[in-house]
Amino acid sequence: MPTPVVLPRRTWGAADAPRRALLVHGLGSNGALMWRFGTALADAGYRVDAVDLRGHGTAPRVLDYTLEAFGADVHATRPSDADAWDLVIGHSLGGAATVLASAADPTWARQLVLIDPGLRLEEAEREIVRQGQVDAFANPSTADDLRATYPHWHPHDIELKVVAIAQASQWAVEQVSSQNATWDVMDAAARLRVPTHIIGADPAVYSIFTGPVATEFLRSGLATMSVVRGAGHSPHRDDPDATLAQLFEAIA
Repeated sequence: MPTPVVLPRRTWGAADAPRRALLVHGLGSNGALMWRFGTALADAGYRVDAVDLRGHGTAPRVLDYTLEAFGADVHATRPSDADAWDLVIGHSLGGAATVLASAADPTWARQLVLIDPGLRLEEAEREIVRQGQVDAFANPSTADDLRATYPHWHPHDIELKVVAIAQASQWAVEQVSSQNATWDVMDAAARLRVPTHIIGADPAVYSIFTGPVATEFLRSGLATMSVVRGAGHSPHRDDPDATLAQLFEAIA
């Protein structure tokens, strides 16, 4: 397993909360953009940590941006005062890292919720993701641009997305595509031994977890899935109310 780095955290909830949750963001994002989950889970009695992945936010810059390296970092991230995470939520790239961490150590987390996770991306899908990131750095969006494109997003999401793009290492994000010519953690997904729920994006809008990969994953018997209709790849920004409703139903 690659050598992990220590990931910076931001936290919601009381220090003496009875449960511990970890939030793992997606490519080109940062931990702050998981705030919807952080605030809702804190209100529900969790102490919640959100990390910045390597090359993102204020996390260390390195040379290795393989999926295995992201998984090693996440696996090395532990609650400060507990033996395991009660809940880990991973979005997109963060979903792949979460799967790798949990497959390597079933005692690391008691339950997983994956938000439109990138568990297997074919070449065409990887190119769509790569080009989207290239465009984001070549023509960085202002707050006004984002408001025009996503008028339904909360002002916090607009503000934090601008910051996330500015903070992320362009080279690191590009390396995520080039260093993972085979983007597939489905073997690890098949080894998961903890309850796992997928909150999927609407394929009619845009989803990277749909079709054969979703069918294959759900055969495990431990996994369940719901879809946020009308929401794209970041349902917690497109329709936070529906996303949180599905989250709390899954972890009830």
